[in-house]
Amino acid sequence: MREQQLDRMYQKISWRLLPFLLLCYFFAYLDRINIGFAKLQMQQDLGFSDAIYGMAAGIFFLGYVLFEVPTNLYFNKIGARKTFMRIMVLWGLTSMSMLFVTTPTMFYILRFLLGVFEAGFAPGLIFYLTYWYSGARMARVMAIVMLAAPLGGMLGAPLSTQIMTHMHDIYHMAGWQWLFLLEGLPTVLLGVMAYFYLVDRPQDAKWLTSEEKTLLQQQIHLHQAAQTHQGFKTLLKDPWIYFMALGYFSIISGIYAVGFWLPSLLKSSGVESLTSIGWLVAIPYLLSAILMNLVARRSDRYQERKWHSILPTLLAGVCLLSSVMSTHFILSFIAICFATAFMFVAYTIFWSIPAQYLTGTAAAGGIALINSIGLLGGFVSPNIMAFAQSTTQSLVAGWISIALLLGCGALLLWYAFRLKKPLSTSQAVRATS
Repeated sequence: MREQQLDRMYQKISWRLLPFLLLCYFFAYLDRINIGFAKLQMQQDLGFSDAIYGMAAGIFFLGYVLFEVPTNLYFNKIGARKTFMRIMVLWGLTSMSMLFVTTPTMFYILRFLLGVFEAGFAPGLIFYLTYWYSGARMARVMAIVMLAAPLGGMLGAPLSTQIMTHMHDIYHMAGWQWLFLLEGLPTVLLGVMAYFYLVDRPQDAKWLTSEEKTLLQQQIHLHQAAQTHQGFKTLLKDPWIYFMALGYFSIISGIYAVGFWLPSLLKSSGVESLTSIGWLVAIPYLLSAILMNLVARRSDRYQERKWHSILPTLLAGVCLLSSVMSTHFILSFIAICFATAFMFVAYTIFWSIPAQYLTGTAAAGGIALINSIGLLGGFVSPNIMAFAQSTTQSLVAGWISIALLLGCGALLLWYAFRLKKPLSTSQAVRATS
């Protein structure tokens, strides 16, 4: 009977929260990477070099990193509704303002501000989910929410190229300007909706019964009781945090190398049509969505996080290396598809791990700290790719560098798991249904 009650309660929570959070995160990822598609027109219109583009793509993450930890620590004080509304409205308006870019300086400033305003969204979302789900359920939950990233590529790629193709020169605006306008506007609207739709904590949810609130509180308490509680200052001295963050850095480097540069790679391989590029870019993200769900379910079923995160990271590096070694376009593209999918699998399982160790202030700050350090990969990898393109007139050296980073990331994650042990299976079972 208790099992059925838990299933019904979590089903109600999931249907209420996850579709909305997935939609919000979809536009967050899309507004980060849409300059990868805008580049196909924008670079020629404005005369920007690959170095300028690489710097602008990456400088977003500097703004994000500088403001992420304080934003997430402040999350506890002002609550989810105000935090998400502020973040989404400001980043949506900034993303829309990209249509006014005419100089590299404007490009850099707006991308930096986009990072500043979006800071805290992803870790805040992850921290918010720990209010509702015990650690043993987190891989399945993260697989749904993090599906936003591959959906951003899978749906965003053809959407972006269609906007650029069919809206070009309407009202004297270029296709890339329409792209920023039309993909930034929904974020502003969703930010306003977040204030009215979400609740700050489970006890504020009028759509849960008193019995369900009590049951949920018991589940979260069981999970937290099995954890080691740390303050944020103590956490700063914990080497586990930094090995996890550096492992995440490698995964992020790979994800954003693909997100920012795959459209350009396809174009340089002879694919001229924007529409064709859009549909081809969607394929690796479709494969990612499928594998993320399958591996996350398996990870939750066996309550195993270590090898479900390490092996996909290593396989991503191997596949990426294979893609540049092949001279056949189809084989190379298939390898990139699997490399992308394995990166997103590792990304998904990775974010189910911190909830097994961190609670309270340590969870808010720790998740933000890991994400901040890791997201520097989003600054480094576009610049690695731009440097490779500028110096060798080819992206091959860049892809090899990213592949090696992924291999190092697998080793770093392996060592992080040696430093701390996750909850035992019996503890995890007590904390879940």
